[in-house]
Amino acid sequence: MPRVPKKTLPALVEGGETIGQRIARFRKLKGMTQQELADAIGIERILISDYERSRIRLYDELVAHFAKALHVSSDELLGLVKLDTDSEAPSLRLMKRVAEIEKLPEIKKKAILKTLDDLIRANS
Repeated sequence: MPRVPKKTLPALVEGGETIGQRIARFRKLKGMTQQELADAIGIERILISDYERSRIRLYDELVAHFAKALHVSSDELLGLVKLDTDSEAPSLRLMKRVAEIEKLPEIKKKAILKTLDDLIRANS
């Protein structure tokens, strides 16, 4: 088990993210939950949370496991190379839900879309 850091390391890039923040961002971009990521790596979910919040530090082999599970390079995960992502792209989590809605009967789809339209209008 990695030791709890006594000091917080500065980000590699000025104003940049910590490795934990990058893990969380990549995980969310992939539409994964902490539990799904933990299962893919073979560790407990609470450790994912601790790594994302920089409560404990990653060791080298675990960086490789995270990179493989998130389908990014270790350099991208470490912040040495900027990942080319489109900030306007919808999240995979949202797209999974849309795919599930598409499978519903037409009457239920219409009800969901009406509810969404009402919520969007109320918040505009």
